[in-house]
This record gives sequence, structure tokens and C-alpha cells, in this order.
Amino acid sequence: MDFSYSRNTAGAFDRRVERLLEIFPGMLSWSIIIGMLVFSFFLPLAASVIMIAFLLYWLLRLIYINIFLVFSYIRLEIEKSTDWMERLQGIDRIDSYAKELCAISQKKGWKNKFSSRLHYRQVERLKKSKTPAPLSKDIYHLVIIPVIREGREIVEPGILAIKENDYPTERMLIVIALEDSAQEEVKKEIKALQDAYRKFFLDFLVVRHPAGLPGEARVKGANVTHAAKASAQELAKLKIPHENVLVSCFDSDTIASSNYFSCLTYHFMITPDRARASYQPVPVYHNNIWQVPGFARIIDIGASFFQLIESTNPKTLVTFSSHSMSFKALTQIGYWPLDMISDDSAVFWKAFIHYDGNYQVVPIYTTVSMDIAAGASFIQTFANIYKQKRRWAWGVENFPIVIRAFMKSKKISLYKKISYAYKLLDSFVSWATWSILLVFGTWLPVLFATREFATSTVYYTAPRIRATIFGLASLGIVICAVISLLLLPRKKTKYPVLIRIKHALEWLLIPAVVLFLSALPALDAQTRLMTARYMEFWVTDKIRKK
Repeated sequence: MDFSYSRNTAGAFDRRVERLLEIFPGMLSWSIIIGMLVFSFFLPLAASVIMIAFLLYWLLRLIYINIFLVFSYIRLEIEKSTDWMERLQGIDRIDSYAKELCAISQKKGWKNKFSSRLHYRQVERLKKSKTPAPLSKDIYHLVIIPVIREGREIVEPGILAIKENDYPTERMLIVIALEDSAQEEVKKEIKALQDAYRKFFLDFLVVRHPAGLPGEARVKGANVTHAAKASAQELAKLKIPHENVLVSCFDSDTIASSNYFSCLTYHFMITPDRARASYQPVPVYHNNIWQVPGFARIIDIGASFFQLIESTNPKTLVTFSSHSMSFKALTQIGYWPLDMISDDSAVFWKAFIHYDGNYQVVPIYTTVSMDIAAGASFIQTFANIYKQKRRWAWGVENFPIVIRAFMKSKKISLYKKISYAYKLLDSFVSWATWSILLVFGTWLPVLFATREFATSTVYYTAPRIRATIFGLASLGIVICAVISLLLLPRKKTKYPVLIRIKHALEWLLIPAVVLFLSALPALDAQTRLMTARYMEFWVTDKIRKK
């Protein structure tokens, strides 16, 4: 579909339609919050019944979330010990390899059996598709890392992790997308990194992005697009075809796990329609997790949990943060949007629309680790996390553009349009409203109770129902606390057990943390879009304690 994924290129009529769609998410969120307040004041009985229904629905969703969180965590743990390089070499000789897998899947250990049988089904699906995979030796990786003010101490750990990964580095091209407006000290440090690590890779490029190019806003997407175009020229010199290149767009602080690129290559090879797919790892925020206050740990562990849960439903999965995709697809869709803040999700929607809905996100069960937003003080850390979550919530800017594209497209199926539109709207509205309703909405009917309502059965039973639901929901918090303890990196300290007990108790902060550092930033972002106060890109502070 020929569609310009930008609000700045829409015609007059399309812009008016899009403006109405920009208003809709914020208006719906505020209507739910204000409507509950009005109902509680004028019709407390009806408001109480509505809140009981909402709590029951919330409890069911919480049970669903916890079930799939456990399943996804188990899958992540199982695949930790997988030898992805061995599997790559097996796919190179797929016919004989399929026969060998039957014997391999009978090995002892339920983890090995589960992983091997799943792998066997994927190999059989690839064979039936009659879409041969490229040879593993022909697959190259392009890693683009945008930098504007991050110094060597932030960028180097990620480069070192790529160097020490299990995939051959001579088939990896590293590109630093450096903003030309960066300070001279940053430019010197990036040049030193290039000199130190160039010999380990196919090449190590530093591409400077000039400010103020036509059609560009001050966003990351413009920077990485400029770097990707320069990379395309380099690949042409090396005579490497785009269909054999996987591009990973990492943040400057991203540290990929040691098996990331072999795991990514495996999923690329095993996916029949591999060029029309993005590949989403599980993001974790472990780089500085023991250097930030407890509330900061909890909110970003919650972000990791959200991605673990989303990975169980790839039919509506959307890319988030650091991820990878086919370089062929990236060039065909015209790279990242040049004027949008939410480039990580926008590039998925751009591809989905370009290919008329024939585009998917493949979850890969390996991790990439990043920094938790931090500051020089407790207050500054709180402020930086709020700004970061507001920037994430600004992903709502995709909603009006996506819906406008759906209205124009005749090739995307109605089912996909409804599924994705509902998922997109529901995720942002629930993000902004649920915590507020849970903290305040459940008490409002009692606060404004009339004499008639105070003598009703609902008035006396509602608190008991509410207490029961919150009691059951607390089991979900316990499950989250346990999984977070299992996911956390070890801290070198004299009292590791006490540290972990302290972290488990930090989960008691979850109601306040989610309210102030999740719901309110989301409502802030939707209100800004609703009132046409468009945000500018904010670079998250990267602070590492030595």
C-alpha cells in the first residue's frame, strides 16, 4: 500500500480526520475517569455495580496475565541452554537434520524434550513451506547504535558484548549513528571506540547525522535512517545482498545476551516469510538495576513482564525498544519514520501497512539488557523515569495514523483491522485509566453514598467483594515478585539474601508506582496529543555509578 506514514504529509481532509482520531484516545480515557466521578456523585448505586464488574474483569485479566507470564518465563529459561549455533548448522542440511531431530527429542530432561520437539515442529513447517532458508554462512548482521551524548562508558559494554557473542563477528557490521550536534568529547570517545574494535568486525563505521535535513524532526528515527542509508552503500561495495542482512537497531546502552545473534539468525532462517517479519527479544533493565531506588526497579521490571506476556501472542505483537528486522524490508518500506518519537513501534506499523497486513513480529526468547532511567538524586530519578514513561506512552501518536491507513486500505483484512485497532486503543486507554480506577474509583461510591444507597445490599456487600478480589489479586503480585527475583542478576554483596528479601518487599510499592509512573505519564501523553501539544524527543539520561 502506498501510504506516507507521517502526519506532516497528510492532505487537508486527511489531516482533519487524523486530528479527530488524535483526540479520541485522550477523550475516551478522560471520559472514563470523569464519568466514574460523576456516576459516584449522582448514582452511587450504579457506580458501585459498575466498579464491581470492572474489578471482576480486572481480576480475570490479572489471572490471564499471570498464567502467560509464568509460561513465557519458563520458555525463556528453557531456551537459555539451547545451542543456537548447532541448530543453524542443522538447518543448513535440513533434510537429514529433520530425521536426526526425532532421536534428539527423546533425550532425558523435560526442558530438552520440550525445546527439541518445538524445534522439530518448526523445521517441519519450514520444509512444508517449500521456502528454503539461506545458508547460515551467508547471513550478515548490521547493528546500528544511535549516539548523541552518551560517552564511552555507556556505549562500550554493548560493543564488547557483541564482540564476545557466539556468532562469527567477521559477518557483523557495526554502525554508530552519531548526531553531528554531539559534544566534541563524545565524538573523540566514539572515534576511540572505532579504532579499538574495528579489527574484530567486518567493519565499524561512524556515520554523522547533520541537523536540519529536509523533512526531518529531531528524533532518533531520522538519525538511524541516515546511518542505514550509509550502511546500504557499504553493503553494496561489499556485494552483500540485502535479503541476507539482519539489521538490529539498539539503544546506546543495549547489551545483547551472548546468544542473541545466533538465536536471531535461527529464527530468521526458520521463519518461512522471513523478510516480512521483525524479531523481538525480551528487554530487561539490568545494567544499573542495583544502583537505582526500589521504585525504579519495580516499574522497569514491570515493562519486562509486559513484553514477556506479549510474546505469547505474536498475532498482535508489536515491536518495542531494541529489536531486529530484515534489511531488505527496511529499505523497501523507506526506513524509519523521520518525524515520529515512537520509532520502535512506528517502524512496525509502517511495514504492516506497506505490506497490506502481511507482516508479523516473531518473539525470540533471549534478552537484551538496558539501563533504568536514573538521575543524580532520588527526585531527579523519579522525574527522569516519568519523562521516559511519558515518551513510551507517546506511542499513542501511532493510533490516528494507523486508523487513517486502515480506512484507506482495501487489502488489509477486516479481521486484522479490527484486531489491531482494538488492541492499540485498549492498550493505551487501560494504561491510562486502570490504576486510577483501582486506587480511587473503588472508594468513590462509598464516599458519596446517599441514604438510599447506604441502606442497600450492595453498600454492605461491595466492600467484601472488593476485599476478596484484592486478596486474590495479591497472589498475582507474589508471582510477579518471585519471577522478578529469578530474573534479577546477582549482586556481589556480603548479604545477597537480605538484598533479595528487600527487593521482594519493594513489590508492596506497586500500587503507588504504577499510578504515578505509569498511569499518569500515559494520561499526560494522551492529553498532549488530544490538545495538539505535540512532544519533542527526550533523550533518557544514562548515569552509571563506578
